[in-house]
Parts: sequence; structure tokens; C-alpha cells
Amino acid sequence: MPQGDGTGPLGQGPGTGRGGRGAGGGMGGGRGQGTGMGGGRGRMGGFAAGPGGQCVCPQCGATAAHARGMPCTQIQCPKCGAAMTRQV
Repeated sequence: MPQGDGTGPLGQGPGTGRGGRGAGGGMGGGRGQGTGMGGGRGRMGGFAAGPGGQCVCPQCGATAAHARGMPCTQIQCPKCGAAMTRQV
């Protein structure tokens, strides 16, 4: 809307620019009217268990203290050698 009169670029009619509705409609029309389906949970799904907790073996049930900065999935069980999981 160069002149604010509802026309698109070069006066070619409404919604003919980038993201415009133009012929055939469209979702949003470049006017901040999207579907609102963002979710808003941040990076990587927004889940973090924090620094505390235990690492647990899913096979034998052995536990080990969670070390900060080291994911439990990268620690092997001291009893059976399986990859451990996080218990919150």
C-alpha cells in the first residue's frame, strides 16, 4: 500500500505484493493475520529437566547421580552397559 489507498505495488490492485492475498486468496495476506499455530515453546521444544536428578538404567534399574552438562543418554550403566535415561 504505497499511498495507503488499498492498492498494491504500482497501483495494481489490493494484495498483489509480497505475501499479499492477490487472486485466489491466501492465509494472512501479509498483514499479521496468520493462523496462530506457533506453539510458543522456544528452542528444542522448550523442555529442560534442570541440573539435579538421577540417571536410571531402563534395563536393570541401576541409578547414578546426574552430572551437569552430560546428558544421561551418553552415560553407560555401570552394571549392564546400557544407555541410561533421565529420572526427574
